[in-house]
Amino acid sequence: MLVDTLLASAERGAGRPAMADPFVSLDYGNLVRFADVMRRQVEKATSHPHVGILMPAGCAFAGTFYGALWAGRTAVPLNFLLQPAEVAAVVKDSGLDTVFTVKYFAEMAAALPCKVVYMEDLPVKREMVMERLRRTPPAPSVGPDDTAVLLYTSGTSGVPKGVCQTYRNLRSDIDGAIRKAQLKTDHHFLGMLPLFHSFGLTAMLLVPVSLGSSVYYLPRFNPTQVIDTIREQQSSVTMMIASMYSALLRVKKGGAEDLKSIQYAISGGEGLPDSVHGAFRERFGVDVLQGYGMTEASPVVSLNVPWSNRVGTVGQAIPDVEVAAFDDQGRRLGADEIGELRVRGPIVMKGYYKKEEETRAAITPDGWYLTGDMGKVDAEGYISITGRKKEMIIVGGENVYPREIEAVLEQHAAVAEVAVVGQRDESRGEVVVAFVTLREGAAATEMELREFCRDKIAGYKVPRKVIISQDLPRGPTGKILKRKLAEFITS
Repeated sequence: MLVDTLLASAERGAGRPAMADPFVSLDYGNLVRFADVMRRQVEKATSHPHVGILMPAGCAFAGTFYGALWAGRTAVPLNFLLQPAEVAAVVKDSGLDTVFTVKYFAEMAAALPCKVVYMEDLPVKREMVMERLRRTPPAPSVGPDDTAVLLYTSGTSGVPKGVCQTYRNLRSDIDGAIRKAQLKTDHHFLGMLPLFHSFGLTAMLLVPVSLGSSVYYLPRFNPTQVIDTIREQQSSVTMMIASMYSALLRVKKGGAEDLKSIQYAISGGEGLPDSVHGAFRERFGVDVLQGYGMTEASPVVSLNVPWSNRVGTVGQAIPDVEVAAFDDQGRRLGADEIGELRVRGPIVMKGYYKKEEETRAAITPDGWYLTGDMGKVDAEGYISITGRKKEMIIVGGENVYPREIEAVLEQHAAVAEVAVVGQRDESRGEVVVAFVTLREGAAATEMELREFCRDKIAGYKVPRKVIISQDLPRGPTGKILKRKLAEFITS
């Protein structure tokens, strides 16, 4: 259902540009040949049903991803922004015995409890030549409810959870997003989102390949390079998180002439401030379109479109998807009433990998996924996000759960109690702030505690501030009132 789409796009135009990055350029014929080479390498390397991919966004990731699916395996993209121990935990949970990577990540790969295959050591060029002499095998026989991709997202306890995205989930989300935005084959995509992210994977790999379009990947986000690349590549579709659009506004050079080819500038992963939308339109002449999604929904749920962009909302649901607000008693609310948003439709995940209890808690018997986001849906179906029921913090598009950071700080010998909250930040969306009390007679500095975290968790999770306090605000039962802490840092 996904490899078939790749083969169909190649059949429609084998010589049409498919994808490129700063190192490699592939047309659809060569992308198919590369994917088939990687299919053979996957089959040679492992018989395990899951295959790990630890690579930056680019042609190598794409070829390995489709190769894994073609071999009938489930692809497990790994987040290289994490610390090695965090990646190792995902490897262990998913049962991976083999990870395909590049030597740039050799230090991280050496810490993984599995076999590592480096792309640089594979005879890809030689095998690509041989592919021209071989008959292209058919796509694998897979069912719509088979798991295509296993993507990990942090849990509220800090324990990573694998989201099982089926072929039906992904196919429905791809088709719904294309129909909603009326995307066409002649669009040129610019990909800056990492492909281990559901947003990047679906929007910047699966959608372009389904259309038979072209995509240019920038493995690392550099604001100046983004502006230059849009101008040089004449990109018409780009998707970024809000803090990336903010970063483009801080670049001294560049204006409307550089971005005149952009037809769709989509923002997701975190809230888009109205000020950023307005400043971007004024300087670059581009109307940023805010959308909404989550890994558990494959991920696109709703989207604003150029002909109907309602600023301050995340647009309307894509076709075949329902979004509604519910109260704490599980009753569906009416138009403009605020409650927890729920999502239902073929895009909702099969469940969390090996976590039946968490799956039952997340998806109701009648198919509604509980997002944990508070919001409302107006009479025309436009969705607004008003806050989060869960305590999740979004730092530069990355989900951070307070309990994970609290658990790390609690390991420090001087720390008695910890409470972590998010603080609004112009460049990153939010940053992490930790409040701590120290044990009697113990001493620790803010810098010491931040460095303690830095050795154990990814950089974006490290608290921007650590506030050492004599006591923490509490409710009648003694529970720490994080709402009061949040008010303290915003006052």
